[in-house]
Amino acid sequence: MSFQEILDYSLWGNSVQEYVITIAVFAVALIVFRIIKYGALKKLRSIAERTRAEVDDLLVKVVDKIGWPFYVFFSVSIALNFIQVHNLVNMFFTYATPIVVVFIVVRSLQQFVDYGMQKLAKDKKQETEGSVVKILGRLFRGALWALAFVYIISLFGVDVTTVVASFGVMGIVLGFGLQHILSDIFASFSIFFDKPFEVGDFIIVGDNLGVVKNVGIRSTRIQSLWGHEVVISNKELTSTRINNYKKMERRRVQFNFGVVYDTPSEKLEKILQITREIVDKIELAELDRVHFKEYDDYSLEFEVVYYINSPDYNIYMDIQQEINFSLKKRFEEEGIRFAYPTQTVIVNENK
Repeated sequence: MSFQEILDYSLWGNSVQEYVITIAVFAVALIVFRIIKYGALKKLRSIAERTRAEVDDLLVKVVDKIGWPFYVFFSVSIALNFIQVHNLVNMFFTYATPIVVVFIVVRSLQQFVDYGMQKLAKDKKQETEGSVVKILGRLFRGALWALAFVYIISLFGVDVTTVVASFGVMGIVLGFGLQHILSDIFASFSIFFDKPFEVGDFIIVGDNLGVVKNVGIRSTRIQSLWGHEVVISNKELTSTRINNYKKMERRRVQFNFGVVYDTPSEKLEKILQITREIVDKIELAELDRVHFKEYDDYSLEFEVVYYINSPDYNIYMDIQQEINFSLKKRFEEEGIRFAYPTQTVIVNENK
């Protein structure tokens, strides 16, 4: 049998020559895809090295992640055009090709979503594990796959309007059934973007006060000053007043003290000077005012207002303690007595 006869030999409706051409087309297509990928990667890496933008590196990663299975699939799809195949094979590639293309596009876009979520988490200083960012990432990825699914079924002649309407009805039903859970989740989004507080902040919510330990999807955990953990739903946090002491740059302090009624006038005036001297000596304290405020039932009341250039609660307590000790010491030296509840009984001896 001659070489030409071998090439002309028919097998399953195609000649050996046609099979050879098909294999050659498959090999060439595979090589071309490889060259295109190599050239694209080389160009993108060259651009990425010249810039500081992270998007270039992401593009390199996206292109590099398109692996051999996709190139083999498209090479086979091109090569099969040179031979006659069963209708089922043609039908398979007719429907499978757009599905594969959509899969590649969605998976590539998903990497951009992941990059955006990681950048958002970094900007918000929040870890992605179990965070709002992780939920947002899942929602975006789910939306991408949902759109891809709708597009693919439209290729098969399915009425997309009916499918979307069905999803809408299911969403409404689930929304009613999970409204309490969803309200907490949406509240966590509000906390994440509005940032009324962060982990480590000292906050007061109603009767609860303490340091924020964790901001979750449904609830926030606070370590109270008494040691126990308080769990508050995010919905409750977004619907009530929150005092965040970590946000203030300095703390305003107001306190009163009283001295006995028989304190001489010159001593009362000296109290103002003593208080100023004590506060002025403290590095982080800044005196606003000190006044002889009023005549109380059993004391002469003084009011002191000063600022602490630090939001730290322990520093505030240390400074107030130092002021209290200093006032006690100076008053003892000057013979000034603090007031305490007393009652004077006046007896009229003429009756």
